[in-house]
Amino acid sequence: MLDNIDIGNRHMTIAGRARPLDDLTLKLLRDWLEHRRSRWPNAANLHLLINNQTATKTSRASNHWISATMRGQDATLERLRVDRQLEEALTHGPDPLHLAEVFGLDEKTAMRYADSARQLLEVCEVGENGSPAHGYEPRCLRRRPFDHALPPPLRC
Repeated sequence: MLDNIDIGNRHMTIAGRARPLDDLTLKLLRDWLEHRRSRWPNAANLHLLINNQTATKTSRASNHWISATMRGQDATLERLRVDRQLEEALTHGPDPLHLAEVFGLDEKTAMRYADSARQLLEVCEVGENGSPAHGYEPRCLRRRPFDHALPPPLRC
């Protein structure tokens, strides 16, 4: 909802939790709000994401409409979500409690992501021949083509 956006303090409330807005997300949010104002200047809809069908109503845009723009792209919503969660685990350490708190995951899912991150971190610490891997980057951690579009991980 629009009420959940606080541009001045650079945060957005999602599911009752205030989340900080990184520079990329803040820019995209400002761009969307400007587009929204110019496209539907009299829209009474308080949802952040609206379209031609919902601008004159009070309902939210459908999940289909939101995900349709991602079809055919390397960076699907699901891949972006998974990538962000794994990046957070790699950045802040494989702590399932942290992951559960930041992403609202259930305990089993948070433990799975933490275990995956722990395995990747172990590969990074030891090279292929068992020696310390200074500068070694396993193939699974190399940046994928769509990673440049990802905002940096959330900071709590």
